Amino acid sequence: MEVIILAGGLGTRLQGVIGAYPKCMAPVNGEPFLAYLFRYVAQQGCVRVILSLGYKHEIITEWLATQELPFVVDYVIEKEPLGTGGGIILAAQQAAADNVVVLNGDTLFMTDLKTQMKAHLAHHAAVTLGLKNMKAFDRYGVVKTNEQGVIISFEEKQYRDEGTINAGCYIINTHALLTHHLPEKCSFEKDYLEHYTHEGKFYGHVSDAYFLDIGIPADYEQAQQDFKTLLV
Repeated sequence: MEVIILAGGLGTRLQGVIGAYPKCMAPVNGEPFLAYLFRYVAQQGCVRVILSLGYKHEIITEWLATQELPFVVDYVIEKEPLGTGGGIILAAQQAAADNVVVLNGDTLFMTDLKTQMKAHLAHHAAVTLGLKNMKAFDRYGVVKTNEQGVIISFEEKQYRDEGTINAGCYIINTHALLTHHLPEKCSFEKDYLEHYTHEGKFYGHVSDAYFLDIGIPADYEQAQQDFKTLLV
């Protein structure tokens, strides 16, 4: 299992709390958030991680040099911000596997990746999105699927009593992605997922696993409590 982790984000909404760190290096109980992601993917059987880096990448690479990890870590560095799509494409070009896991560096969704991969391969999917059922939220858009699990639409952010969200955990067929010849700078969500939904090659995989996105201070503070017992 190869895992791409998008770790180039600026953490704009967290800068008042964590300073000028990349989001993935936000300290949680004395360790960077990325350390918890590494433990999670190790538990899932990961053999190689490709980090897609950008903003203050030297902070991350210096930390990596101090770590002993149970998998190989490689990285690519954006010379300028390329968006989520550009960051994934840059890393996907270095992947050895035809199907790779992609995670956001500021989100922990503890789904069973082997189960998600099995569903992805069975569907011959271009992308299989990890989905999470949520209640009373306005930070996320909603993903709609049909009875076969094919994604049929992405709906904009607004308050909802309940819905199924994109939890930032993808399994991607690299050939399908790269043959669409997206611009170097692009949004994975807008320019790939939403633009090519009509092809019927994107599937959803719903899990009730633990989910936390540390993109705002309140949820970053929640991580300080939750991670005392998660992935220790």
